Amino acid sequence: MTYVQELLAEYPFSICVFVMIISEVAKHINEGIRGGLWFKHGGMPSSHSAFVISLMMIVGTIDGIQSTTFAIATVFAGIVWYDAAFVRKQVGKQAKALNILQQFEEFSERVGHSVSEVAGGIIFGGVLTYFLLSWVA
Repeated sequence: MTYVQELLAEYPFSICVFVMIISEVAKHINEGIRGGLWFKHGGMPSSHSAFVISLMMIVGTIDGIQSTTFAIATVFAGIVWYDAAFVRKQVGKQAKALNILQQFEEFSERVGHSVSEVAGGIIFGGVLTYFLLSWVA
């Protein structure tokens, strides 16, 4: 086993962090290639979505899907996904309205994710977590 495999196997939460970092890197590369800003809010895939699906999968693997901790992780994931796709989108709309009214310091209007970006994060994080779990097993 390599050092990285040992680290991921010994500390399963590190898989979630690793998935979030890789997702964030993929997002910035994707946005940069598409001609957008390299560092901005939102974008494909949602690293928060990737993190919480990874957390759910790790908890489900270690404690089982009928455990209380898996139920808590599932509720937490649902809250994060809802916030990313809907609540933060409304914050962006409010920022756009405030930017029209004020004459100085612009608020960021891109703070949320589209539903497809959240779904992309779920798929990206789920697939990456599956492969990492298979690799360290």
